[in-house]
Amino acid sequence: MSLFKSISRFIEDLSGAEHEEEAYAADDEQLAAAALAFHVIAVDGIVEETEKDRMKVVLAQRFSLHEQETEELVAAARARSLEAVDLYAFTSVLNRKLDADGRARIVEMLWEMVFADGTVHEFEDNALWRIAELLHVPARERIRLRKQVERQQGEE
Repeated sequence: MSLFKSISRFIEDLSGAEHEEEAYAADDEQLAAAALAFHVIAVDGIVEETEKDRMKVVLAQRFSLHEQETEELVAAARARSLEAVDLYAFTSVLNRKLDADGRARIVEMLWEMVFADGTVHEFEDNALWRIAELLHVPARERIRLRKQVERQQGEE
């Protein structure tokens, strides 16, 4: 954590401000999945409104969340993603809590994030490859999910 963040957090603590990310435990699977989603849409350096909107819709549907819950999850995920040193903290939670099908559904959800802006940036593709590997989703399944989501996006 940077010195500025430490000082900022200290001041917030003194003022009684609450950190939104504290609403979620470090091992919360929703937070882990949402943080990976945020990472995927931000990895190319440009977070478009279409990507943010798609992320909110997908998370709300995937986890049966109301609008306020979705907003809180996205805020917490953004904060955790920006603080994270690597992806392992998130993928290890999902590996512990989800079976193979559940982890594949996370990869599918992340492909939906990638295709939200209509293009697949090489950084996004690489991030999905790394995440799928960390989630123990085989390459064949990752590619199948990519093609499936790409087809679905083309039909919308």
